[in-house]
Amino acid sequence: MTAVAPAPVVADLRAALPADRVIDDPDVLASYAHDDAEWAPWELPAAVVRPLDAAQCQAVVRTCLRHGIPVIPRGAGTGLSGGANAITGSVVVSVEQMTRVHEIDPAERLAVVDPGVVNDDLRAACADRGLWYPPDPASSPWSTIGGNVATNAGGVCCVKYGVTRDYVLGVQVVNGLGELVRLGRRTAKGVAGLDLAGLMVGSEGTLGLITEVTVKLRPARAPEHTVAGYFTSIVDAGRAVAAITADGMTPSALELVDRTCLEAVDAWKNMGLSAEADVILLGRSDAPGAAGLAEAEQMLAHFDAAGASFSAQAADAEEAEALFAARRLAYPALERLGPVLTEDVCVPRAAVPEMLARIQATGERFDTTIANIAHAGDGNLHPLLITPIGDEPARGRAQAAFEQILADALDLGGTVTGEHGVGLLKRHGLEAEQTPEVLAMQRAVKAALDPHGILNPGKIL
Repeated sequence: MTAVAPAPVVADLRAALPADRVIDDPDVLASYAHDDAEWAPWELPAAVVRPLDAAQCQAVVRTCLRHGIPVIPRGAGTGLSGGANAITGSVVVSVEQMTRVHEIDPAERLAVVDPGVVNDDLRAACADRGLWYPPDPASSPWSTIGGNVATNAGGVCCVKYGVTRDYVLGVQVVNGLGELVRLGRRTAKGVAGLDLAGLMVGSEGTLGLITEVTVKLRPARAPEHTVAGYFTSIVDAGRAVAAITADGMTPSALELVDRTCLEAVDAWKNMGLSAEADVILLGRSDAPGAAGLAEAEQMLAHFDAAGASFSAQAADAEEAEALFAARRLAYPALERLGPVLTEDVCVPRAAVPEMLARIQATGERFDTTIANIAHAGDGNLHPLLITPIGDEPARGRAQAAFEQILADALDLGGTVTGEHGVGLLKRHGLEAEQTPEVLAMQRAVKAALDPHGILNPGKIL
């Protein structure tokens, strides 16, 4: 893939910004041209711009407007749907160097941050003030708040505390007309006008370039109680999840990791988990005092009733963190084995056992290795389809399996994406999930906020 940078737009960008903010070296461009989505198409952009503030972001959009050049917003590039992938002649706007935490207000329980602030860095800064920012995607050590907002990222504790959308109070964005606007509020409540800030959450950069985010915070939590259940059947583990939900419980985490993931983590980090289980369910309770212990014991009872071969509460915080570290390491560990096509379907929690059974059957039908990790407590499953490097027939089978998983999720009343976004990989899935009338409404919104069609064109719709 090669492209010659249009000299006029690059020259104008350098005139509008400090010259070191604009990159057009082809070798560097390639590293910014795509996210982590396997097999999502990408092309070399004309330039990458790394702004330091909102004014520079606005200057980029205005310059691109004059030239009719697409603008591709990018955070850390950890996305898994192709939402940050470049097209020929576009300008990638990487917010990686916009990393200021402008404000943490303990009284109002909010924080104001640049979009390039890394999720875990914000969480650590809040913890120093006795506060907590809940959304915690598996990529939290690397992914940025701007990217989390753009994809409405979820995470481990979202089964109880909600996703990114539930914490965004306001955003500052550059819209498709090059206007720098503030949307939302700082107050705990507010219904003045349409919720345009909420509209930006999950829009994947197609409606505006996010330059600042105001998020609400919660008080720091008490230590959690962690439990683990080992299963020989992924369907039995799914039954335990459904039973916990049916019992009215809301754990602070309920995660599933299968043997393929555990073996990959063990091969990388030598944690020894795959020798003991085919599937592990990890549960947590952050209920205070005796209630937390009771909830942990209740989860263990459901593990046992569903056929767990072993179940126990973590002996200490170190063991608990090691178990959840295996969950977070699963995806990068699998990437070491070959290309990984990542699914992100969400089904009603009662349908988790059936969906896991269908995924297992799909792997067998299409002769494709499918590993499973899941935010099982809220029905958000991440089947990971693994193919040998350079094996085109295996790739074709994996893509067919990918489509079957989407179809099965919709058949069970679910959605084609729970938290990774539509991007490029799920556009046809969105069309299968939503009616033409609803898609037309979304296109109308896009046209209103980005009338010249320069903001991340070709993504989602």
